[in-house]
Amino acid sequence: MRTRFPAVLAAAAMTAMLAACGGGDAELSGADEPLRVGASPVPHAEILRFIDENLAEEAGLDLEIKEFTDYIQPNVALDDGSLDANYFQTIPYLEQQEASAGYDFQALDPVHIEPLGIYSESLTDLADLPDGATVAIPNDPTNAARALRLLEANDLITLADTGDTAPTSLDIEENPKNLEVSEVEAAQVPRSLADVDIAVINGNYAIEADLVPAEDALALEEGEGNPNANLLVVRTGDEDDERIQKLEELLHSDEVRQFIEETYEGAVLAAF
Repeated sequence: MRTRFPAVLAAAAMTAMLAACGGGDAELSGADEPLRVGASPVPHAEILRFIDENLAEEAGLDLEIKEFTDYIQPNVALDDGSLDANYFQTIPYLEQQEASAGYDFQALDPVHIEPLGIYSESLTDLADLPDGATVAIPNDPTNAARALRLLEANDLITLADTGDTAPTSLDIEENPKNLEVSEVEAAQVPRSLADVDIAVINGNYAIEADLVPAEDALALEEGEGNPNANLLVVRTGDEDDERIQKLEELLHSDEVRQFIEETYEGAVLAAF
């Protein structure tokens, strides 16, 4: 009996240790741990806080929201494991980051866009745009391409087929109104409104200029199906994490859609 009793104790201790250290699948998957999500302050972190304060508890989700004021560190933190997900970027930006930094991430479904809009101080209808009108658009490649596509969507120009390459002003194929397009640093475009007939302005800069996109824009980008939608991004393989799936469902809920519509007055559009 003396020789067997220590062995029984040792076996029992080993069994307890294995159970505590990961015998359950839930603990291995992190299902009981807070979901750490990095986000830009507006609107991303605001949307996450709405979820945390109104929807997460009932869904059994514990959110830990970390705000970032730059576009580099959220992906660094996701890659090194400091975050479980981030919510701040678009597919085009993610693809550029993956190519340059070698990240292995998975983008989930589109949540919202911050739409570009066409604004004017002199016009109330794009149909009244005169021949030879002046147009200001952002000068960075991504937003310039979006601005040109918005002009095309409103039948003001026709762009050449550039395939996967973002169009530039040089790709304007048809220009029936002989528009004069000038490229301006994105943050400065609102200040050019007094000097041009129309200007294509980013949603965040429109808000800063006291413009209400839903009321003041002559035309806005569509939200649904927009390739520049912001979305949740995780490490490849983590998309099946139960916590990620719960957050993804809440991000696409009717409650979040209503929050976006009522809070941002068209400066942010649901993309689902």
